[in-house]
Amino acid sequence: MFRPGKNRKLALGVGIALLLAVIAGTGAYRKCSAKEGGGGDYESIELFTDVLSIVKKSYVEEVDTKKLIYGAINGMLASLDPHSSFMPPDMFKELKIDTKGEFGGLGIEITIKEGMLTVISPIEDTPAFKAGIKAGDQILKINDKFTKDMNIMDAVKLMRGPKGTKVTITIMRDGFERPKEFTLTRDIIQVKSVKYKMLEDGIGYVRVAQFQEKTDEYLIKALSALKEENKGPLKGLVLDLRNDPGGLLDQAVKVSDHFIAEGLIVYTEGREPDSKMKFSAKKGGKEPAYPMVVLVNSGSASASEIVAGALQDHNRAVIMGTQTFGKGSVQTIIPLGEDSGLRLTTARYYTPNGRSIQAKGIIPDITVEQVDLQASEKKPAMHIREKDLDHHFEPEDKPTEDKAKDKAKEKDKDKEKEKEKEKEKDKKPEAKGDEQLKNDYQLIRALDLLKGWEILQKLNKTS
Repeated sequence: MFRPGKNRKLALGVGIALLLAVIAGTGAYRKCSAKEGGGGDYESIELFTDVLSIVKKSYVEEVDTKKLIYGAINGMLASLDPHSSFMPPDMFKELKIDTKGEFGGLGIEITIKEGMLTVISPIEDTPAFKAGIKAGDQILKINDKFTKDMNIMDAVKLMRGPKGTKVTITIMRDGFERPKEFTLTRDIIQVKSVKYKMLEDGIGYVRVAQFQEKTDEYLIKALSALKEENKGPLKGLVLDLRNDPGGLLDQAVKVSDHFIAEGLIVYTEGREPDSKMKFSAKKGGKEPAYPMVVLVNSGSASASEIVAGALQDHNRAVIMGTQTFGKGSVQTIIPLGEDSGLRLTTARYYTPNGRSIQAKGIIPDITVEQVDLQASEKKPAMHIREKDLDHHFEPEDKPTEDKAKDKAKEKDKDKEKEKEKEKEKDKKPEAKGDEQLKNDYQLIRALDLLKGWEILQKLNKTS
């Protein structure tokens, strides 16, 4: 017969007996708890080896020691900051490929922000970029796996894979009522580090998408090509660092060096003597002191913030756009045994004026939010003119002979205007009709600023 009270006591007794058996069988739990308050390095290491020994001996299934060690290292590094991580051989190999600008995956730069896997920026012309993934998006799931407590390397491993295979990521974004799924097809991600084109009136445009091994080399070629196309020195330059997640520190320094005549570019501070470094502009080989606008946004991080901060502190460029991401730390890649590696935060970097960008970012000189011009074009703006006002004066009619003369003059003027337009088309590059220039509000504002600068200079000379 079922007796609730008696059965409950029996179950409790069995439970206590099992717990005592486990404690007696291992003999390690008391020893570990006694050591927890010790605080010394030796005691802490002994605590770790005790736990490892218990898991190896008593876990319900047999476990691989290497897997346990890798997991312990990852847990240790995850407790430090979002950017420090252990890279087993496969991930270490992927990192080497990253800096060369070609790998298989989706094209998303990610970090951990407030415990959530967060997009720093989508890399231009990749599946993620084309699907509309944006900086600041929170990735809640990768396929069927929730990302809570997932480290960056595990997330990267899940998102990368052979070209043509699919992966579904679940995104939460400001403005979304509920999370949204994006199914992306993996591709070979070939990041073109530098792109360029001529805009208008001798103003060049250079886009740096990521700081890789040859970014400086490509920048030199881009600037040379722009000068050749302009048939002379540039009148101004837009340097676009929006959604540039960063990359190699030395490349950020070299890019800055082209535009800064002399002085400090960036310096780093850390505990080790090797982590305390200063990078200054070298003599010679500089770009002319033409006006510059640097475009940034919340997807501009790390190396791109170094460049923007240096140019801002030296008053070499106007920074325009929105506040940057705020990654002001330096990660050192330390090779380990078995072709693995350690990515460790070893220093903070500071702008020439001593500003730490960590968690603050670069504040633009001119804040310009991005605007969807295509959406705004659907509703043309209303303009009220004199002719729309009640009781406005109508123009007086002139004698017929004068009217005929005026019409003839107007026709001649129209013909002259058409000729001038044709001449201007021949003179100016096709960039004027570029879709980006039509729809990119921040770039339009940057171009207007540089053109306005030239007009003001002319006015100052004549006054």
